[in-house]
Amino acid sequence: MIEVLTSGVALGVHVPGLLLARRVREQGGDIRVTVLERLLPEQKRVTTEKMKWAFHRDFRVALAGRGIAADPSKAVEEEAVEELFRSWRGGGVHTLVVFSGFWLPIVARYAARCDRPPRVHVCHVDSVPSPSLRRADTSGLDVTHVRLADAENGTIPCSIPVSREPAPAWSEREQRLLVHGGGWGMGTYREQARRLSALGFALDVIAYEAQDVLDAPRVRYHMVDPDWHPWLDDGYPPLGRVRPGRPIRYTRGADHHSSFDLAGAAIATVSKPGGGTLLDSLWSATPVVFLKPFGDHERRNAELWEGKGFGIPFERWEGNGFAVDELHEAHLRLLDATANVPDYSGILTGRTGEGAV
Repeated sequence: MIEVLTSGVALGVHVPGLLLARRVREQGGDIRVTVLERLLPEQKRVTTEKMKWAFHRDFRVALAGRGIAADPSKAVEEEAVEELFRSWRGGGVHTLVVFSGFWLPIVARYAARCDRPPRVHVCHVDSVPSPSLRRADTSGLDVTHVRLADAENGTIPCSIPVSREPAPAWSEREQRLLVHGGGWGMGTYREQARRLSALGFALDVIAYEAQDVLDAPRVRYHMVDPDWHPWLDDGYPPLGRVRPGRPIRYTRGADHHSSFDLAGAAIATVSKPGGGTLLDSLWSATPVVFLKPFGDHERRNAELWEGKGFGIPFERWEGNGFAVDELHEAHLRLLDATANVPDYSGILTGRTGEGAV
């Protein structure tokens, strides 16, 4: 049994974990996903939700609070942890794949009790260690670091296919831009969406609450169900089209998250450069127009993607007159790249070797 350990603090951590589980199951592997917040008391989850909305509504609050976020592993309920440990022992868990550094103190406690500790993979979705992984102490663990992007070496050592289907051809795409702010809806995307709409671009925009939705020509709004949280179930985020005067009908696929389909239909994604956004960009062959990053790890993500010709900062694209040809060239480079990227799910199950592009 393989156990994937994610956190609901960021969909850019949680969704790749769900994707990995999906790809492993396709190969007949026994795997499950556990979200850290399921071990927390209800009040702590409520606090996390309040922080999410504060960060969404004011990016300055998010930037100010990024370095002082508390470690949620210190607030877990002991009985929930012990029950989890019992399930790992009883279920024959031999591999733990950690997507959030907040899990590592709990993993270390479990490993210390085992005569034969499980192998531990730390999966880096970002191109350098994210804040939770930077702060984590792995000195007592035998850890294998798995990198889905590597800013230090300028490579994509391996990846998790978001879909087994080929990326849509450029000629099949609508001349639209997908605009979003990551799993928590953070950053300057709303301001830039208004600018791009005024310039005549057709847009798909991920809204996070009703006040985000504006009446603008050629703009389609979509919204993740605000009542859904990653710790409620193991499904992808429910997404629905916002239509004035109609209730939103939320749906989600079994294979991958619905926003990936919006990325595949677009000529570019306009977003801050989170690790999940890079993953979607790679497998949809959709370039990223980068907005202001949330922390140094996202800045390094943007540098990697720009260096490989897969994306461009918003200011530079603006300076180039918002040239669509530049996006097409990046799309072609992304198509070439995916042909050579090793599949981490195959590495995990022993079906493929490792490599780098």
